[in-house]
Amino acid sequence: MPRKKFHLGWFTNFVADEWLDPISSGSGKPWTGEFYVEMAKALERACFDYIMLEDTLMVSETFGGTSKHFLRNANQVPKHDPAPLATLIGAQTSRVGVVATLSTLGYSPFLLARLCTTIDHIAGGRFGWNIVTSGEDAAAQNFGLDKLPPHDLRYEMAEEFMEVVNKLFASWDADAVVLDRETETYADHTKVRPIHFVGKYYKSRGPLNTAPSPQGRPTYIQAGGSPRGRDFAARHADSIIAVANGPQAMKAFRDDVRARAAKFGRNPDDIKVLFLFAPVLGETEEEAKAKDGRGLASRRFQERALLLYSAITDIDLSQFDLDKPLPELTTNGETTSLARFAQFGSGKTFRQVLMEGGKGGSIDMVGTPEQVADRMADVMEEVGGDGFLFKHPFHSISRRYILEVTEGLVPALQRRGLVRTEYTKPTLRETLREF
Repeated sequence: MPRKKFHLGWFTNFVADEWLDPISSGSGKPWTGEFYVEMAKALERACFDYIMLEDTLMVSETFGGTSKHFLRNANQVPKHDPAPLATLIGAQTSRVGVVATLSTLGYSPFLLARLCTTIDHIAGGRFGWNIVTSGEDAAAQNFGLDKLPPHDLRYEMAEEFMEVVNKLFASWDADAVVLDRETETYADHTKVRPIHFVGKYYKSRGPLNTAPSPQGRPTYIQAGGSPRGRDFAARHADSIIAVANGPQAMKAFRDDVRARAAKFGRNPDDIKVLFLFAPVLGETEEEAKAKDGRGLASRRFQERALLLYSAITDIDLSQFDLDKPLPELTTNGETTSLARFAQFGSGKTFRQVLMEGGKGGSIDMVGTPEQVADRMADVMEEVGGDGFLFKHPFHSISRRYILEVTEGLVPALQRRGLVRTEYTKPTLRETLREF
């Protein structure tokens, strides 16, 4: 029996490219966006569902109480706004979806809804919003707050935020623009109405002053790992970004969010769970293993992983001995990322945890494109779906790795009938729901 097809996405950020690699890098200054447009076109040729642009809203000083290490390593900074880049990519591609991370911390509901609708028009119905609340006190301080609200309160506020933006997206009927030349009527005013929303945290009159989005609303992407976050994702998301340690945990996560979606009256098949994935590829298995070993042992990888997890957990990891287990830690930042990364109670040293989990994927795969394709098929069959969200295994981005995946691994998957070979749907949401 032919196996069920699965979906592919790519997780990246608008940051410096791999500027220390003279072969696969750009200049270290990819701020025109051309490098990322080139990347998106490569993903489009490989028929990826979407490219997702992650974002944060601060220069972190979490590691060692200074921004020195983040700036020296170009780790999480410079990081440019993903919304203009998503617009640029949307205008210069025709089929691949483009997703931008926009924080409810940094936008009012009206401005965010207006921005999303505008980009969705430019992208021809292929835009997605990655919904985040932000998880760093330094980000909150850039918006006039002393610190972030508590974790569960952030989700309570986000639920109301979603209520407002959904009403704003619906403030124009789909057929409100009539373009009736006989009566010289552009839009029917009876199909555009204020929302008069007054809630506990937000207030908006509406309506939007943009034409209705090609998708009705943008495609919603979300990464909820905590119980409250899973509820939020199951209620709203069209696609969920997930990380889990191995096939059993991946299956448990997918089964859980699907059950929650059904509880909220949604069709679970309308939600596609894409698991973060960072394979290491080589022309031979030995070459791939050697590449993986070099990458994990490199000072640059270990330093990048330390800085990344320090920033997203809002914990200064410089204070812990790499050759001892991490103590039990708590955070008001990304709680699920912390628990998954730290592996509390495993008995492993911090260095072991860093080398085993620092790549950030749900499952470790090292080998030739053919070997990895077969393993991906086996994992998806065990998990039940829905796909993988690629990222670079060593916390950088390079032309070399993009081509290894799009010109090496994806054709191996296509030969097995595991992923699409062409686009058949016009919008991102329809593409995700194709199978």
